[in-house]
Amino acid sequence: MTCTFTRLRLLRRGPRHFSTFLPTEKHSIYVSQSSDPYFNLTFENWLFKEKSTQEPLLLIYRDNPCVIIGRNQNPWKEVNIPALKRANIPFIRRHSGGGTVYHDMGNTNFSIHLPRSSFNRHVTARLVLRAVHSLDIDAWINERNDICVGPYKMIPPNIYVSGSAYKIVKDRAYHHGTMLISSQLRTLGDVLHVSKFEDWISQESMVTRGVASVRSPVKNLIEFNPTVTHDAFIGAMVRVFRDEYRVEEPVQYIQASNAANIPYIRDGIAELPGWDWAFGQTPEFTYSISRVFEWGNVAAKIRSKHGVILSCSLTAEDGPDLMMLEKLGRELEGQRYGFLDKTTSQDGCGQKQQVRQWLIEEMGS
Repeated sequence: MTCTFTRLRLLRRGPRHFSTFLPTEKHSIYVSQSSDPYFNLTFENWLFKEKSTQEPLLLIYRDNPCVIIGRNQNPWKEVNIPALKRANIPFIRRHSGGGTVYHDMGNTNFSIHLPRSSFNRHVTARLVLRAVHSLDIDAWINERNDICVGPYKMIPPNIYVSGSAYKIVKDRAYHHGTMLISSQLRTLGDVLHVSKFEDWISQESMVTRGVASVRSPVKNLIEFNPTVTHDAFIGAMVRVFRDEYRVEEPVQYIQASNAANIPYIRDGIAELPGWDWAFGQTPEFTYSISRVFEWGNVAAKIRSKHGVILSCSLTAEDGPDLMMLEKLGRELEGQRYGFLDKTTSQDGCGQKQQVRQWLIEEMGS
């Protein structure tokens, strides 16, 4: 995938005029006109890396449908991977912490970069809140600095229109988040809801050292003001950002089509969908499951780290060959979790094949 960039000079009257430039980190307000999440996340990281540590920056973008998980999250716990496959929607691991979110063209993303010395999560949250208020929507900030709507601190539940995540390094920090404007909330619910309870599963548990998302009820801004659009939210965010940080320069509109001369962006776009980043960064977790077969009951305890199976303990109450189960468990060690070689399931006895197929289905990616 290659990318190119165009710089827009805004005129007070007349049509917009574009001049072609390579992207530069010298500006303060950027709006991506690309809907490629791999590009937008990489461009955000590139700005964070290259921008002067002492200057404020605002980036706004929106993506084609995708699920974005936090840097330290477990995709098998956070995402309904079968539902993603059916909908042909990718999941992407971002570089910041926080929880899992759904992106589509009805969701607008903002990213506010500041010097670490002046970074305050509550201040940046209130900046976004002012933008929402300017759209004639009553909203407020909860204790996690997320934007909520409806009666102030109603208990329960709080209704969210925005969620946030943060990244802080030596001299720089950013607050980025989502703003639900007209998102497909049904799809959001389908792909973020992991439901593996079936009739034949008697017990399951996935315990992870990663960060778990906080599930919250959400609504779109258009439910509170039908006239709100992506462009209206951009305008509101740009106005409050300029007012807060005294930035007068025009917006830089970025189009992705060719970035072959920028190795960081090219390499970042290639890295995000790869197994090493998407799955190989998964923190250690243990998954305990059981199943009742016609010939006996089997329980499995699978331990994985960085996407690789460290151990698989298989036990049975009665019926199955215990030596067969021990052998199968050893065979799985060192294999990629969720990417078991299905062809080898043809080996061995019928019971072994059934157990292996069960584990493949449970770990399916």
